[in-house]
Amino acid sequence: MLVAITMVCALFVAAPATAVTITGLYNADVPISGTSSSSVKAGYEAGLREVLVRVSGSRDVLALDGVDELLANAESLVLSYQVGQSESQSRMQMSFGAVGVNRALAALNAPVWGANRPLTLAWIAVEDRGQRQLITGKSESSQAGGAGEWHDHFIAAASERGLPMVFPGEQFSGDRALLSDLWGQFVDRIEKASEGQAYDMITLMRISRSGGQWRAGWVFQGMGLDASERSASAGTPAELATKVVDQWAELYASRYAVSAGNVADSPAVDVVLDGVTSLADYGNVVKALESMTPVRAVGASRIRGERLTLEVAFSGELNQLREYIALDPRFIVQTADDKATIVETAEEVQSTAPADQEGQEGGAQSSDASGPAYQSLPEGDEQDAADAFESLYEVLYYRWQSAPGRGGSNS
Repeated sequence: MLVAITMVCALFVAAPATAVTITGLYNADVPISGTSSSSVKAGYEAGLREVLVRVSGSRDVLALDGVDELLANAESLVLSYQVGQSESQSRMQMSFGAVGVNRALAALNAPVWGANRPLTLAWIAVEDRGQRQLITGKSESSQAGGAGEWHDHFIAAASERGLPMVFPGEQFSGDRALLSDLWGQFVDRIEKASEGQAYDMITLMRISRSGGQWRAGWVFQGMGLDASERSASAGTPAELATKVVDQWAELYASRYAVSAGNVADSPAVDVVLDGVTSLADYGNVVKALESMTPVRAVGASRIRGERLTLEVAFSGELNQLREYIALDPRFIVQTADDKATIVETAEEVQSTAPADQEGQEGGAQSSDASGPAYQSLPEGDEQDAADAFESLYEVLYYRWQSAPGRGGSNS
């Protein structure tokens, strides 16, 4: 069960092509039977199973040779954990080390799907008892079997698999002509209606019920994917949403996951800095990073205007590198409010995590360690998005302040 998920429901920018970074990708929240050592050990294993599927992009990872031994030693990959109560159920929240998990997957000869993933704009129409409804970003769960219930099931399934997903705006819910085009899977008007909303991929889906079965049929538009219809069937809305999202995750991971042989022993992360205005700034940034204990090498990968992208090879875990960077006041963390691409709305599914939990891997905006959160990357271009897709680790964003303590001046 995944209980503390934040989904981005509307990201508005000038044009499509936007990777979405996932924080908390290596976090898990699972029920346990108690606080005994055996219960906690079982919690470690359940949490790692969840993370292995999310990071590899495939449920097949759990059938690989060696996975049982890995799960039996799950505690060795845990950075932090906390046991608490939710609705009379003991639950265990834990955070695993990204580098450790990635290396473990590589040792299993499994792929590793990075923290920056394509954003799917889902146009989904549901037909039940002769009525058709459009699932929107603000569909309410007031009617059993209605758009709101489907909305929640898809969000839960996408969150479990670490798959960024958004819905169209509520203003389209009463557009019968658009709904008819969606049902017929006519792409032109749907693309037109999608203008101004950020996405990497559009899916057009129709869901209907026949007897005791629900069936979903959908097509993809974008990213060079085959436009033929795909389908899934299940007995309940929740099961159908899970089957659909599983197919999406498998498909995306097959395109973007890194093969085991390409998971380097020395991990590297992209560090993006705005406000680098001179050669002196560049030299000071590189010198500052190279002086940090976890950093093994620094190389420039891209410069555009005042934005510098560096590839930083490091030892240990990513959160240790973050802590060292945080000690230098010239590196100002870029928060969601600072970014050029702003999350307009976000909705939270039930959260039971304490506000002050520490040790989280991934740096989510809230500090719970129960599961992934999704947020937009700062504004860039298609090359930025492509570079992000190729990165195993979350891109780190900062603003360089060469003279700290002067009201944010970059002078």
